Amino acid sequence: MKFLQIISAILLLVSNYGHAEVIVDKTRGRKIPIEISYPTQKFQCTDSNKCPVSFISAGYGVSHNKYVFLTRLLNELGYMTVSIAHELPQDPPLSTKGNLFKSRSENWLRGASTLDFLQRQLSSQYSNYDFDSLVLVGHSNGGDISAWLANEGKSYVKTIITLDNRRVPLPRNDNIQVLSIRGSDFPADSGVLPTSQKENTHLMCIVEIPNSRHNDMSDYGPEWLKTKITRIIDVFLSEGRCASLKEAA
Repeated sequence: MKFLQIISAILLLVSNYGHAEVIVDKTRGRKIPIEISYPTQKFQCTDSNKCPVSFISAGYGVSHNKYVFLTRLLNELGYMTVSIAHELPQDPPLSTKGNLFKSRSENWLRGASTLDFLQRQLSSQYSNYDFDSLVLVGHSNGGDISAWLANEGKSYVKTIITLDNRRVPLPRNDNIQVLSIRGSDFPADSGVLPTSQKENTHLMCIVEIPNSRHNDMSDYGPEWLKTKITRIIDVFLSEGRCASLKEAA
């Protein structure tokens, strides 16, 4: 019996994680590696009862499949997750000098175009998932890409969660829920985070985790940090409000 339980657990893990494929955007001549993970109870996802979807965008230089701690949480909460590789070998490197907002805009625009393409492409393939109410999750530069798309006013972007994005302003939009989890070692650029009472009237939850590092917000980070990040996201998605998040941090 114990052997059968182990086999069942392995089969469930394989069925939920690691479905890798490459989606081709013919209009841009771009081959996009993605990894799809399914909700733990994916049999409950139907055309009449669609399950939610989250797009996960990695930090620059981090593999798109190194955010398993996030995909596991989101799958347990009923989400399909799509982890996306934004940087391809032919892309120019991310600039490190000068006006970074100006010089990196090409990267963010390209990434936002990729997210928009995948939303349209995958929604036609997976009719039992809701691609019209996306949750965008992004770490560092992946968070900047997610914020860029959210600022374009796409009606299908309903929620954005960033892990210490530092360059692109978070959307100030009453139709988009925002959570930004902040590290404690680097500040965000001016205008990225809300600063005025007017901006804070939007549903924007900003939570700093003490003693956390920007570069640790992936599978490579310490367990205590990954646990805090998942706890904050869990509370945010489950309750939809900011009040309890600082306690979770």
